[in-house]
Amino acid sequence: MAGPLEGVKVVELGMWVAGPACAGILADWGADVIKLEPPVGGDPARTYQALFGTMMPDNPVFEMDNRSKRSLAVDLRTAEGQKLALELLADADVFVTNLRRGALERWGLGPDEVLAHNPRLIYQLITGYGMEGPDAARPAYDIGGFWARSGVASLLQSPDGPLPFQRGGMGDHPTGSSASAAVCAALFNRERTGKGQLVSTSLVRQGVYTIGFDLSITLGWGDHIGIGKRETMGNPAMNNYVAGDGRAFWLIGQEAGRHWPPLARVVGHPEWIEDGPYSTPLGRREHAVELVALLDSIFATKSLDEWSAIFETEPDMFWAPVNTIDDVLIDEQIHAAGAFVEVPESQGSAMRVASPSDFYGTPWAPRSGAPELGEHSREVLRSLGRSDSEIDVLFDTGVVA
Repeated sequence: MAGPLEGVKVVELGMWVAGPACAGILADWGADVIKLEPPVGGDPARTYQALFGTMMPDNPVFEMDNRSKRSLAVDLRTAEGQKLALELLADADVFVTNLRRGALERWGLGPDEVLAHNPRLIYQLITGYGMEGPDAARPAYDIGGFWARSGVASLLQSPDGPLPFQRGGMGDHPTGSSASAAVCAALFNRERTGKGQLVSTSLVRQGVYTIGFDLSITLGWGDHIGIGKRETMGNPAMNNYVAGDGRAFWLIGQEAGRHWPPLARVVGHPEWIEDGPYSTPLGRREHAVELVALLDSIFATKSLDEWSAIFETEPDMFWAPVNTIDDVLIDEQIHAAGAFVEVPESQGSAMRVASPSDFYGTPWAPRSGAPELGEHSREVLRSLGRSDSEIDVLFDTGVVA
């Protein structure tokens, strides 16, 4: 099996990250994804290759979201190009797009038109700000919809510092993941009803869901969870520290009764469990500044490897290293968890970031690297019944490339 979605036909009209990420996950899971791209330049994410100011030998960001797809370069501003898109969608199972609805409707590819053409289709429309409301047509990208407007950025700002910057695709990738799950739910419903439907996923909605813990507190109690500083954390067992070799780690002492005793023992102060100001959760909260400072000084006496060995003596000592990107790449457990995958590409296989789910009855594997722009144009057009001479005319007139 190539994955649980083997035999599912997906047409993608996506750009940058969110739409291609959704279709990319579906491709990982075995779907046949045909990627529609403009003949000149293609998906603008292809420009990531020049991200560092010089032409790099490959484009790993584009590769991540576009492996195992086929590329058809087609000018959707032309009537013939729009006709080709509708032909592809006529027997497709899924259409994934993150273009703005206005552009889609101008090209005759809006939800109403396409679903009338193929009522069994699952039409996944990824937006910035949703389907309704005064800003529904406003451009967003994930920096606007997920990071800024949803409230995520404000909750990661230190009390006396500037707003933090988002990492690339930080909102796009979880939105693409949610969108792929929604597609599969709609496909399951179609199996029962025989009917397709419009499915929408938005960057702002994903952002709001991401900080649902905070928003639920405000909705339920009218309160706000403060943005703390590590030096004053009310639960010092749920905090980050730095070992003597400069490597950071995070203690995950969520449960006071369960996680405080092992912490007190590993730092050499078992008396803190029963006696003194640190023996109760309230006492630790009231003396947080001095306790955090004391733990800082203790943890500075040994390397992280030494502390790791000590932590292992306590089954209820929960912690995690704060990995750098380089640490992640050599972390044995992260590899064992399947976070990376070998992708067969034109110049040999390459290690890439894997999509986040596995199937043990219908395992998936990447089938190819990301396509070159228009690499499969002739192949896809032949599948629509076009003769070689008809295809030549489409190339000559610039409808396809």
